[in-house]
Amino acid sequence: MMRTVFWGQRAQQYGWIVALMALATQDRWVWADSTNPPPATDILAANLNPEVDPRVDFFDYANGGWLRRNPIPASESNWGISKLVQDELYDRLRLINQSAATNRGQIGTDLKKIGDFWVTAMDTNRTTRLGLQPLQTELARIEAVTSVADAIEVSFALRPLGINAFLALGVGQDQKQSDVMAVQIGQGGLGLPERDFYFNKEKGVAHIREEYVAHLARELMLLGRPERHARKMAKRVMQFETSLAKASRKLEELRDPEKNYHRSAPDDLTRTQTPGIAWTRLLSTFQLHPEYVIVGQPEFLHSLDTLLRKTPVETLKEYLRLQLVSAYAEYLGGEWEQENFAFNYQVLAGQKERRPQWKRALDAQEQAMGMILGRRFVEEFFPATAKKRYAELVVAIQQAYSNRIDRLDWMSGSTKARAHEKLQALTAKVGYPDHWKDYSTLEIGTESLALNMMNASRWQFQDMLSKFGKPVDRTEWNMTPQTYNAYYDPANNEIVLPAAIFAVPNARDGELDDALVYGYAGASTIGHEITHGFDDEGRKFDAKGNLTNWWTSEDAAQFQRRAAVLADQFSAYEPLPGIHINGAASLGENLADYGGLLLGLDAFKDTDQYKAGKPISGLTPLQRYFLGYALGWLTQQREESLRQHLLSDVHAPAKWRVLGPLSNIPDFHAAFGVGPGKPMWRSPESQVKVW
Repeated sequence: MMRTVFWGQRAQQYGWIVALMALATQDRWVWADSTNPPPATDILAANLNPEVDPRVDFFDYANGGWLRRNPIPASESNWGISKLVQDELYDRLRLINQSAATNRGQIGTDLKKIGDFWVTAMDTNRTTRLGLQPLQTELARIEAVTSVADAIEVSFALRPLGINAFLALGVGQDQKQSDVMAVQIGQGGLGLPERDFYFNKEKGVAHIREEYVAHLARELMLLGRPERHARKMAKRVMQFETSLAKASRKLEELRDPEKNYHRSAPDDLTRTQTPGIAWTRLLSTFQLHPEYVIVGQPEFLHSLDTLLRKTPVETLKEYLRLQLVSAYAEYLGGEWEQENFAFNYQVLAGQKERRPQWKRALDAQEQAMGMILGRRFVEEFFPATAKKRYAELVVAIQQAYSNRIDRLDWMSGSTKARAHEKLQALTAKVGYPDHWKDYSTLEIGTESLALNMMNASRWQFQDMLSKFGKPVDRTEWNMTPQTYNAYYDPANNEIVLPAAIFAVPNARDGELDDALVYGYAGASTIGHEITHGFDDEGRKFDAKGNLTNWWTSEDAAQFQRRAAVLADQFSAYEPLPGIHINGAASLGENLADYGGLLLGLDAFKDTDQYKAGKPISGLTPLQRYFLGYALGWLTQQREESLRQHLLSDVHAPAKWRVLGPLSNIPDFHAAFGVGPGKPMWRSPESQVKVW
């Protein structure tokens, strides 16, 4: 059943109704039932590049026609299906905001918050005029630092603003006792996206390091520092961060939950690892009094403690200032916003120009209060018919996985029994939350955009702290319904599938044939997320979400040997000269892609369309299934964006998420006549065989 949403009070509600009627009449995608007319063109056939042999490069064959007709816009670092869906979402969310700005409700209502946020975010003149003013209290706090102990105190004071200076700290489920919320501490504090940016010798990465130091210097000059001082301190801050990076674990090392789980009493942590950090006292400033904390990387904390004691206080102060202003530069207007764009979007991602202000306003709003907007969004754009279709698809793919487990010849009966237990216990959240979080205490006004972002961050931080010592809320969502993404949460043994992830641009759900849907949503999303529960990381959590070993030693060794084949395959790919895909770091995602394809295919083979075998646009149902999967990765990105992706993301780039798993699937070879000697071919003995 769809939830009835309260749109406003008295006359204010009519603004919402007019806006939503306008949205519904736009000729864009909406979810609807099968009574909708068929699409004018077949998206799968239209996207093809017939000049490419699918046996040579299936990604370019499947998507190349569209990619060649649609170059990356100057305002974007990448362009593809996620951006097309996002643009259609932007149109709807913009109208909702414009209506709310015109018909704002009473103080404290969601309608008032949405309208006030939009008006403030769109007032760029006021934002520029205020500049650093919203940050003055925090800057003064940093200025008052006179010792390392003061610097540590201030780093904790900045945490409610979303700033993880020196290290990362939060409250989350205890991985070994998933019904308990625990304090979590880990490595952090870097200004570049990931540790390898500080060490990789590839020329593009070396250039990023040079530009980063220059960027820090320019930010210090914007803070009023003389140029000579700014350049000197930027180098010192870079040296400090490089030392943090050196003490940090690599991306692939962070994926082992056992090796990143260490319980310690706060006082013991101070005594044995960080004598300069009084954990009990500092945590008490947040009203946290835990018996134990979970430390991800103890050696990082030990190195940090040593580094803090030998670093001049002046350097620590500049580091803290840069952490603060870098986090909020995008919301300060003028030179601050320009400098933020120059480094974080041009240098790191390759964008040529800034996106329009209204899109940046919606991005900020999504970060600050996206669930408030999402509650209004789903009422109109994700009807019960769509939720039912994809909930049923989840069940079909779960059954396909159950059947695959039964057929495995390398897994023992005892491990199979536990795998079935976990699969049956898995929860699927489809579309939107059944219970919406209460945002009544979130303060959003018209004083400044930066202040609204700070208030939102404080609210989110306090909401996180409030969970400590309380029962785990397993109904909570960590993505908004309008997010084009999905996730598997091992602690809850759940998959979360926001409404937007099922959208196909310029098409209604009822227009899409099962082959496309089972490849696009079934394989690349639902099957992918379910498989995460059994990938190299997820398999270490049981049916209740606890980190525990439920595998026999023989089965675990078999899994590791089979998974290593896929890791080696991806490590051989070299998307940029000198930079290979990190097969170890991306193994979980690659296993999920591979497993998702197998599960979606098994489920699709039970459909009437597959059994009938009738072609559409000259494509067989089996061919359309694999093309539907490739549609989910319809993406091209600039070299700068690709470089950042390869060094900091556990997902392989989109093209290789198509080429890699498909080359291991015999049904794909049969569908497109792929044989020995072709790049998309792998011999049976060289194929990965996990599920």
